[in-house]
Amino acid sequence: MLSLRNVDIKYIKGVGPRRAEILAKELGISTAYDLLRHYPTSYVDRSRFYRIHDLRGADLEALPALQVRGRFVSSNVLGEGARARLVALFSDGTSTMEIAWFKGIKSIRKSLDPAKTFILFGKVSSFNGKLQMVHPEIEDDAKAITSGGMRGVYPLTEGLRKANIGSKAIYTIIRNILGEPGTERRLVDPLPSTVLRSRGLMHISDAVREVHFPSTAEKLQQARFRFKFEELFYIQTDMLMRSKGRKAQSAGLPMPHIGEWFNRFYSTCLPFDLTGAQKRVIKEIRADIMGPRQMNRLVQGDVGSGKTLVALMSMLLAIDNGYQAALLAPTEILSGQHYATIREMASKIGLNVRLLTGSTKARERAEIHKGLEDGSIHMLVGTHAILEDKVQFARLGFAVIDEQHRFGVAQRARLWAKGPGGLAPHILVMTATPIPRTLAMTVYGDLDVSVIDELPPGRKPVETVLRFDQQRTQVYRAMGAQLRQGRQVYIVYPLIEENEKLDLKSLEEGYENICEIFRDYRVAFVHGKMKPAEKDHQMELFASGKAQIMVATTVIEVGVNVPNATTMIIENAERFGLSQLHQLRGRVGRGAEKSYCVLMSRYNISADTRKRLDVMTSTTDGFIIAEADMQFRGPGDIEGTMQSGLPFELKIASLAQDGQIIALARSAAEELLTTDPQLKSPENSSLARAIREMTKRQADWSRIS
Repeated sequence: MLSLRNVDIKYIKGVGPRRAEILAKELGISTAYDLLRHYPTSYVDRSRFYRIHDLRGADLEALPALQVRGRFVSSNVLGEGARARLVALFSDGTSTMEIAWFKGIKSIRKSLDPAKTFILFGKVSSFNGKLQMVHPEIEDDAKAITSGGMRGVYPLTEGLRKANIGSKAIYTIIRNILGEPGTERRLVDPLPSTVLRSRGLMHISDAVREVHFPSTAEKLQQARFRFKFEELFYIQTDMLMRSKGRKAQSAGLPMPHIGEWFNRFYSTCLPFDLTGAQKRVIKEIRADIMGPRQMNRLVQGDVGSGKTLVALMSMLLAIDNGYQAALLAPTEILSGQHYATIREMASKIGLNVRLLTGSTKARERAEIHKGLEDGSIHMLVGTHAILEDKVQFARLGFAVIDEQHRFGVAQRARLWAKGPGGLAPHILVMTATPIPRTLAMTVYGDLDVSVIDELPPGRKPVETVLRFDQQRTQVYRAMGAQLRQGRQVYIVYPLIEENEKLDLKSLEEGYENICEIFRDYRVAFVHGKMKPAEKDHQMELFASGKAQIMVATTVIEVGVNVPNATTMIIENAERFGLSQLHQLRGRVGRGAEKSYCVLMSRYNISADTRKRLDVMTSTTDGFIIAEADMQFRGPGDIEGTMQSGLPFELKIASLAQDGQIIALARSAAEELLTTDPQLKSPENSSLARAIREMTKRQADWSRIS
């Protein structure tokens, strides 16, 4: 019997060559099996029929799309040409309702047989005092689709809509597939029976039927759980296999010694005592680099947690073993600040550290190239300029990447190729974006993860308050007091793409207003639409202290370290996600002085928005905030950013909402790979094939789209 994986979609009833071509182009669907994996995003209850009489006087806006059963009494075409419309009178025996169509008039009118009973489904409105339903979904009652009253609503693209392939069409095609005799026998479950039993999961044949044609709400929930688990289980299994394979095959540069550089720095240069978290992470890194395998470790740490110090001390371990080190940052300003910080901390021990960016002068660049090649430069800090082919190291053994998501895979590969003798340097990735553990194990599943979850002594938490437009005078008064004490202030405006023109105008007006009110102070002005040179100039004015106020968009979210800045005012705070607000707040509180973050908002915000902003005023813990952000926003922007690193697309699972299932899938994958590390056993062959197909499909689909 032919597997559904091999049944071309064009041979399914209701598809044909033209629709098959569109489904392949728009959704990457080419087989019957692919279409069964196109899950509904929501469901409508088609079990209830409304009486037209009961709709009179009802709050129609509050009612969802609904269905009525009855007959067409009459139909007429009104107007001519482009203005023509078909208007029919529909009766269910209790009253009548007007039905209108503006497209497909001729074919629709022919189908309105007054002798037949029809089911109409659509949104009811009032027009000229009459109940009206426009372009309803229409079915012959004698041939109507039934499925326990629940009807799936399928995700569509604009291309599908233009081709007149709607949710009902997809529903009907799937019904045709599952209506074929013996379909269940043609569905081989890719999940091993041991996993199905141990996790209490529904078999694929039952799950497919229930997810498309749910018999009960409980069965639907079980089916969705099974498919969510399956997607996340694929990812966990794939990433664990890659990680184990990498550790087994990727030879590294052993660094067993702790020597003079590290010990001298530890005894004479530490700016403060290391926190317990910093000590723990340094030990984890040292354990990695002592062995014969390449390290690939992610260090997560909240803003101000001391990641740079951990990175520096880790690089000193490499230098003690005769290797060079490099630190890459995404912007010139951030790389310059890392350079200044490292040079200041390591000045007593004579560490030769240099800075290389796109702005480095030719003469200085030549000196750096020479020093890297003869080994006299111990450490190089810089931007993408480090990745250029002409930048060659004598013995690059350790590389740190700050804010990994700013660097593409190809760029990182160029860095790995700079190691000695064809061996890749150890890689340490740093991020200040707090990611909950369940999310990190999926997004960074092929990296070992360390967390710095303590702030260094002396760092004072930033006091965060919520203020409304009516309190602006008091806010500016407090801001003036900070400026008179010689402090600096950020004022951040949103810049959201769909409101770009409006937001830019608001930003520019805000800048002019601040210049007028605080005319005794210099104001810098930055947004992402500016030319890079002008943007860098304005940011440098503020970083150097020549400007006392910075009016900006979220372009300053990452990459500006101004210890003298003690106040952050965020306009329209309700338009930002919590994680973004937390990142912005991290720009202040970097010095010894008490710092403040003021969230400005409208007075009439919703209760949910107020609750969300109250999280910011109640905690400075980035991990608590990240969890809350996902709860409030759902998948949203967080998931979009996170999923970009996955080996294939999630169709039903949510990184932001399915944390418990992620953990469950992880444990199941670990158990399975303990007994069958390469998925070689016959009972795991379907799983191995499914993972290969999903990964290949994602790669192919990415090239197409």
